[in-house]
Amino acid sequence: MYSKEVKEYLQGQLKSIKDSGLYKEERIICSPQGARIKVKEGEVLNLCANNYLGLADDPELIAVAKKALDERGHGLSSVRFICGTQDIHKELERRISEFLRTEDTLLYSSCAAANEGLFEVLLGPEDVVISDQLNHATIIDGVRLWGMVHKKRLGPESTRFPENRVMKHSDMADLEKHLSETQDRRFRMIATDGVFSMDGDVACLKEICDLAERYSALVMVDDSHATGFFGPGGRGTPEYCGAEERVDIITSTLGKALGGATGGFTSGRKEMIELLRQRSRPYLFSNTVSPSIVATGIKVLEMIGRASDLRKRLEENTAYFRREITELGFVIKPGTHPIVPIMLYDAKKAALMAERLLAEGIYVIAFSYPVVPRDQARIRVQISAAHSKEDLAFALQKFGKIGRELGVI
Repeated sequence: MYSKEVKEYLQGQLKSIKDSGLYKEERIICSPQGARIKVKEGEVLNLCANNYLGLADDPELIAVAKKALDERGHGLSSVRFICGTQDIHKELERRISEFLRTEDTLLYSSCAAANEGLFEVLLGPEDVVISDQLNHATIIDGVRLWGMVHKKRLGPESTRFPENRVMKHSDMADLEKHLSETQDRRFRMIATDGVFSMDGDVACLKEICDLAERYSALVMVDDSHATGFFGPGGRGTPEYCGAEERVDIITSTLGKALGGATGGFTSGRKEMIELLRQRSRPYLFSNTVSPSIVATGIKVLEMIGRASDLRKRLEENTAYFRREITELGFVIKPGTHPIVPIMLYDAKKAALMAERLLAEGIYVIAFSYPVVPRDQARIRVQISAAHSKEDLAFALQKFGKIGRELGVI
C-alpha cells in the first residue's frame, strides 16, 4: 500500500537530491537532433549529443527508415526466436561482423541490454570478472546480475557470490596483480569500456590484450563511444589501439555514431554469440529491433565505409575545441576523443553554468554524483562532425563569457 510513510520517505529523498544540487531536470527538445536544436528558449547550439558523425537527422537515413516502414512494417510484435526475425536482421548482424572483423553478431534492443545479458551466460560461479572502476553502469549491472544468478547459499546466514574484482582505472600493474592472484580460477574475463563516457579517455587495449594473452584471460569491451568513428576506419578502440581480433567480445550501440536512434549488439567469437543467442535473457525475452532501425543500421554501415570526410572533420573539430577551451583557462580531461569534460568539481556551480550557457544559446548538461564521483562535477561537451568552425567559435566565446562571470577562469 502506498502509505503516508512511503510518500514522506520518497519526498525526503527528492528534497535531499535537490538541496545538494544533484537534481536532474529533463529539457524538452522540439526539433530533430542536430548541431542546432529548438528548445523552449529558442534555437540553441547542441554540445551534448552522442551524434558524433552528425547522422541523427541525415536525410538519406530518414528516407531509408520511411521505406522500411512501408515495406517491413512498424514492428514485429515478437521476440527473435518466435516470429521476430526478418532477413534484414540477419543481414545487419552479418554487416556488423564484417565491419568489426569479428566472427558473429547478435542484435539487442540496446547496448544496456547487451551488457546485462552477457556475463550470466558466459561465466559461472567458479569464474572471475576483473572490471575497470570507471566502467559504464550497465557493465556494472551486468556483472552484479551474474553474481546474483550464480550465488551459492552456504547456510542460513551465509552466501557466497562469484568474485568480481575491480581494478584501478587503466592501471596495468593492478590488472596484472588481479590476474596473477586468480590463476586457479576456470575463466577470467577483463571487462572495460573502450572509451570511458565521462572522461573521454581510451582504454589501454593493447596492453590489456597483452596481459590477457599472458594469463589466458578473456577480454570484453563496451565500445559504444567509439564504434563508427574512432580509429582509421571507424572500427572503434580495438582498431585505434592496434588490438583488432584480439578482443573476444564487443558490445556497442546503434544509438550514437551509427545513426543515433536505438538498438545495440554483441559481436565477437562465434561460440560466444551462439550461446548468447540461446541463453541471453534480454535477447530472448525482448521484442526484436524494429525494421526501420535495422534498415538504417545497414545503410549507415555503408555510409561509414565512405565517411572518411566526416571522421576527418570530427577529428579537426575536436582538436580545435580542446586547444581553444584550454587556452581560455578551463581545466579539461586530456585526450583526443570528442568527449571533452570541462571540470568544475562543484555540482551547484556546474548546474548554474549550464543554466547560464543555455540562456546564451549553448545547450550543455552538468554532470554530478551519482553519474560521476562526488566532487568531480563537470560539463561534458561532445563535439560532432555536424558542428561548423563558426559553431565552435561561438561556443568558445560563450564559455569564456560565463566562465569569467562565475569566476571559473
